[in-house]
Order: sequence, then structure tokens, then C-alpha cells
Amino acid sequence: MRTTKTRYLVTGGCGFIGSHVVDRLIKSGAVIVYDNLSSGKKEFINGHLGKKNFRFIKADLLNKNALIKAMSGVDVVFHMAANPEIRIGEVEPEVDFKQGIVATYNVLEAMRLCRVKKIAFASSSTVFGEPAIRPTPEDYAPLKPISVYGASKLACEGLVSAYSYMFGIQSWIFRFANIVGKRGTHGILVDFLQKLEKNRKTLEVLGNGRQRKSYLLVEDVAGGMLFALRRAGEQVNIFNLGTADDIRISEIAGIVLEKSGLAKAKVRYTGGSRGWKGDVPLMLLDISKIRKLGWRINYGSRFAVIKAVDALLQEKYARPE
Repeated sequence: MRTTKTRYLVTGGCGFIGSHVVDRLIKSGAVIVYDNLSSGKKEFINGHLGKKNFRFIKADLLNKNALIKAMSGVDVVFHMAANPEIRIGEVEPEVDFKQGIVATYNVLEAMRLCRVKKIAFASSSTVFGEPAIRPTPEDYAPLKPISVYGASKLACEGLVSAYSYMFGIQSWIFRFANIVGKRGTHGILVDFLQKLEKNRKTLEVLGNGRQRKSYLLVEDVAGGMLFALRRAGEQVNIFNLGTADDIRISEIAGIVLEKSGLAKAKVRYTGGSRGWKGDVPLMLLDISKIRKLGWRINYGSRFAVIKAVDALLQEKYARPE
């Protein structure tokens, strides 16, 4: 007999952000995690294994038959799976095409065939490219991404919107700022900490350190997604999720060094206004749309970074002696 609780399918549910979404969803429904473990870690969901309202499926989103089978009886899809590393697009652009666009098409097709009518999609601020307006609102145009990753996310947004209107699906598209926190597997904080493991005397920072970006704690992201699903009821709902402030990359380097006990280490900048091809040096999202619905975050960018570094050091990285 089918449970009366909402049944969720979370793609990429073993990932950094996806696993936090799972933690929230399992409190109010039945959760299926669908993940190929290419970048996610099963240990992130260990606490849920064995629960009656939880199921883990190790499978790839490119396997359409497996996806359709998993989608049967599902009420809401949280599509969190994607290539997590933007820089890979410079050398392997096909990764974002397959893991982004093709995978999202398969998810939507499986939803259509199984008559699943709700999807929450994890997009990114990279769809904006380098906007002339900061903070950048959801209705800013034209959208001109400067990375293959950003182009992939924008294409996925288009697919989600089209399927919503053509097949009666209700969708929520979330454009994330830079997300940090416990279970982090990639991004600037993990990059800095890994570099310090190899060299305690010098921290290499890509770019000139003057890049300014918004950083949001991962718990706030998961909470924001669920909040919007409860409060926003349009056919296609698009929300920025970020903070109302930003922080300079050089400040982040200082925080990481201090928290690692290496405040006297030198910082070496590689130079240039951006850290890598496709990097957006200045990013700040306008979050007034979701705030008008009543959403509030717990921490701004600086404190989000501080809490995230503390969590990463505690769970994964030993403090250098």
C-alpha cells in the first residue's frame, strides 16, 4: 500500500547540497536518493540508510530506463545532480552537456512518462554571466553565461520551463550563489584547505584576490528551497538564493589561514581579474523576491564562510601543527 506521505526523488542526493536537502525532506516524507556517486559520497546519507521512508538507488541519470523505474510513484523531484566543478568545462565541455543538459532532459522525460508534476531544479548564478546590474534580479536580461557550466544550467532552465508549460508540470528554479558548509567537496574553501595540506607556508590564490562574491551557508539553501515550494505557486517559479552582501576573495584567504592556525603564511596571487576561464569576478544576487515571501537567512557571506571553514576543519581536515 502506498504511503500517504509525499514521496520525493532527489537526484544527486549524496552530494554536498543534495544531502542537506535529503536531511530536510526525510522529516516530512519518503525519500529516494538517485546518485551514481561520481562526485557524491554515500557516507553523507549513512544516517538515513535502513529507515523505512528512505531508499538509495545507485544509478546514472543517463540510464533512462533505470530513471523511469525509480520515478514511479514519485510526487516531487529535487534535481540536484550536476557536474560540481565549473573549471572542468575548459578541458572537457562534454561533461556539462551530458551531466547537465542530457541528464536534465532524461529527468523531465521520466517525469512526463510517470506523470510526476512537481520539480525543484538547482540552477546557478552563472546563468547571468557578467551582468551590468548588481545585485542582479531574477528578471535581468539578456542572460549571457561565460562558462560551459553556466550555459548548461541556462539550457536546463529552458527545458524545465518548456516541460512545465507543455506537460502541466509545476517547477521551482533556484539560482544559487556560492554555497559553503559542512560536507563541502569542492569550491574555494576546499581548494584553499587542500593547498594548505600540501604547503603550509604559502597559499596560492587564483586571480588578484579582489574578486567579490556572495557566499551562502548550505543549510540556508536547503531551507530556502523548501520554503519556496510551500509559498510560491506559479507554474514556473524562479528564485535567487544568496545573501544580501558579498566578501572579497582575499578576505576569505585570511579567514582560512587564521582558522587553520597559519596566520603567518604568505598569500601568493596568480594575477588577473578572474581566477580561471569562466570565472565571474563580481557576483551579488538580488534576493528581495524570496525575502518578500518571508524567507530569512541565518548568516551573511562572511559568517557563512567562517562557519563553513570551522565545519570543514572539524570533519575532514586536521589543523596543521
